[in-house]
Amino acid sequence: MTHELVTTLRPLLTAEASAEAYAAGSEPGDLEQAVWLRLLERLETTGPPLDPQGWLRKAVRAEARRSRRTTRLELPYGTEPADDPRSDPEQLVLAAARYRALRDAVRRLPGRCPRLIEALLSPRDLTYREIAGELGISQGSLGPERSRCLGCLRRLLAPEVAAREVRG
Repeated sequence: MTHELVTTLRPLLTAEASAEAYAAGSEPGDLEQAVWLRLLERLETTGPPLDPQGWLRKAVRAEARRSRRTTRLELPYGTEPADDPRSDPEQLVLAAARYRALRDAVRRLPGRCPRLIEALLSPRDLTYREIAGELGISQGSLGPERSRCLGCLRRLLAPEVAAREVRG
């Protein structure tokens, strides 16, 4: 009985779903699937409809209305959330490893360079005047000292930093 009903209704359902899908903002296959599901649920609870073709037309239109309401309420993302490099676990781990390597290299710098670079990297965003005051040096000597320390840091990191891969 069910097989005969499905065989009989399939061409009508395909035509009805194709006619309603565009206005509903959905795919014909999605509407067909929803109506088949409704039919199976109905067969399980109340049995086959008395007027299968009439029932099918009404079911397609009801699913199309439901699809339109859903489509109206859904808002697309501006970008795919998965495309956000800030939330990519691999990128987060790599950034943390680079940060640790930088901090380790800063600790190995000579003289007052570790304190100077730490002050430059501080999240407090210190001014040159504040850094000079913290280190007990003149503000005028801070620039040359910074350049010398950054040169040392570059030499320390050069063997540890791998060339970036070209992606694409």
